[in-house]
Amino acid sequence: MGPVRVAAVQFAVGLDTAANLATCLRMVDRAAAEGAGLIVLPEFCNRLSWYTDRDDARRHACAPGGPFLTAVAARAAAHGVHVKANVTLAGADGRVTVSSLLYGPDGALLGRSDKLTLMGAEGDHLDPGTTAGPVIATPCGRLGMYACMEGVTSDVPRDLAVRGAQVLLNSLNSFATDEASLHVPVRAAENGVWVVAANKVGPLLPAALLPAIAERLGVPPDLLDGAGESQIVAPDGTVVAKGPRTGEAVVVADIDPSLADRKTRPDGTDTFAARRPRLYAPIIETPRPRTAPPGDEKADAAVVRSPDLVRRAAQAGAELIVLPELAFGPGADAGGVVEELAAALRGTTAHAVTSVRAGAAHAAYLVNADGLAGSQPQLHASARHADWATEYGERLDVFTLPWGRLALVTGDDALYPEVFRLAAIADADAVAVPCTPAQDWETALGLPERAAENRLNVIASGPEDGLILALPADFTLWTPWEGPFEGRISHPLVTRATGPVTVAAIHPAQAVNRLVSKNTDLVGGRPAHAVAALADDAPSGALR
Repeated sequence: MGPVRVAAVQFAVGLDTAANLATCLRMVDRAAAEGAGLIVLPEFCNRLSWYTDRDDARRHACAPGGPFLTAVAARAAAHGVHVKANVTLAGADGRVTVSSLLYGPDGALLGRSDKLTLMGAEGDHLDPGTTAGPVIATPCGRLGMYACMEGVTSDVPRDLAVRGAQVLLNSLNSFATDEASLHVPVRAAENGVWVVAANKVGPLLPAALLPAIAERLGVPPDLLDGAGESQIVAPDGTVVAKGPRTGEAVVVADIDPSLADRKTRPDGTDTFAARRPRLYAPIIETPRPRTAPPGDEKADAAVVRSPDLVRRAAQAGAELIVLPELAFGPGADAGGVVEELAAALRGTTAHAVTSVRAGAAHAAYLVNADGLAGSQPQLHASARHADWATEYGERLDVFTLPWGRLALVTGDDALYPEVFRLAAIADADAVAVPCTPAQDWETALGLPERAAENRLNVIASGPEDGLILALPADFTLWTPWEGPFEGRISHPLVTRATGPVTVAAIHPAQAVNRLVSKNTDLVGGRPAHAVAALADDAPSGALR
């Protein structure tokens, strides 16, 4: 398969369906004129997603084979291109879904994917999807489709990638600026796939209602416009083309879909072959509400570069101190590591975390002044430690500390979004990550997203850098915020470890709040019923 030119197009949509159709067709023409063979349109390209009730939503929805979709299909055929459109779709069963539809170069419908995770008020008037969307084999690569909120957590994109998608097509209707800076590119990097993401510009709500809605939300009206920045992202997380923050745009790039078949990390680890689907079973089980009580409002955490700095961090008030993996060296005696850390913590209530060679396992150790308080063997094989680490953990444990609940993510387990999902499902408040990052995306995108999508405080320490990612109190839309809304919704507070010892506050109690908007729980609302491939040792099906 050779290079394929793809396009993400961004534009504004209003209440006039005929005018919106004209815009869609005009933008398809523009993208085709630039040579794109695959064109992605934004979410809700048929009409603004604002309704008075369910009947109103149904009246304004497209019908399969109706004039709106027929015209889009005809334009795809006229140019001989693939077009992904996203519309509200009225079914014969009375349901109205948010549906991504892929039309081929002959105008035929190649696949449909109904949005599984609805955002906020969408759930008042629209129906979520019931099954996983297909992975569609085309001359442009194996394509998977998702929409907006489905990409704010890892489940749906990961499910598509596990089933063989090479190119993920994301249609957005979002005013959040952290879509472009975090949620879109991380889906490419963590899965080693291409992502083509098309967002809206212009008002996302009816102009007549915008002032009152903005006042009720406590959000400046201009920040309720589509955030633009449609983009095309390579499998390593590099944004190869991006549109402007405002205004119509056709974002074009030439991509090689076959690059998505290489899942090998620089050290030689095949991160998809190393997955442990059996361990991920809780992700596809029916979600349950959190049962653990909230942790403390605040606790101080520290990232330190070397063992001789642990006592300094504890005396500075840090309750949790995270060192890099194998901070004492790969040949260090595990018992000696515990003794040295316990001595450094004597007279304090702090806990320290690093990893050790524990027999034939690579394990994170949690140590306090009394000695070993817990351990977590690495769950996934890593080529870096293949000469001695041949045994792996069988579950992720959560430890109760005086300030909250802590999970340990050992070494290269940090590469796997499923591990942090398991921590959130087990009601962890924070995650300590002694690791050795090897690619820029791991700290720039991966760890911040693990905090954001799971509402987890994350403290990660590597040999040369580290992060303390704290959960902000300002999170749930439609509720009062302490500070001004500046466009970011689901993003942690970031403290980068710039010196030998870095101390910053984390907020364990904030892990209880997982509602990004009404009806939309990042953890409890995950589409467990439709991502079975995540826990399947040999995922198949839905490939067309």
